[in-house]
Amino acid sequence: MTKPAQPGLTYVFTIEAELGPPRFFGAGPMGERLHIEILGGRVSGPRLSGRILPGGSDWPVITPDGHSRIEAHYTVEAADGTLIYVHNRGLRVSTPEIAEALRRGEAVPPEEFYMRGAPVFDVADGPHAWLRERIFVCSLLLSGSTIAIDVYMVS
Repeated sequence: MTKPAQPGLTYVFTIEAELGPPRFFGAGPMGERLHIEILGGRVSGPRLSGRILPGGSDWPVITPDGHSRIEAHYTVEAADGTLIYVHNRGLRVSTPEIAEALRRGEAVPPEEFYMRGAPVFDVADGPHAWLRERIFVCSLLLSGSTIAIDVYMVS
């Protein structure tokens, strides 16, 4: 019997976004909801370059176990002017001490916690249509008010 293709990862670009201060909704049945405004940023890499438009948001939920379910929505404007909608869902798993350090804006080495996501892109027909025709995963690193997101295409 023939086996399915084994997936691989190819680095395609990095997103660096500036974040506003988190706003806390308070505790609810699923955890504590936050609203984090995405103020802007840039995209650079071998397959895409451009900027992050202001006006996006991350709506994470801090679950009772202290982990964070990421839910970000924002817009990339590619260098050629094409608008690209991004919906990134992810997960941060860490000890309570690391979570508090991140919340205070401290730099925490990436090996101290797990923070990954699966961005989905929506874009019009044209040179960036490949973004909606593939699956992507990403690794995230929060440092103060900046988040770096390395995006990989699954082959």
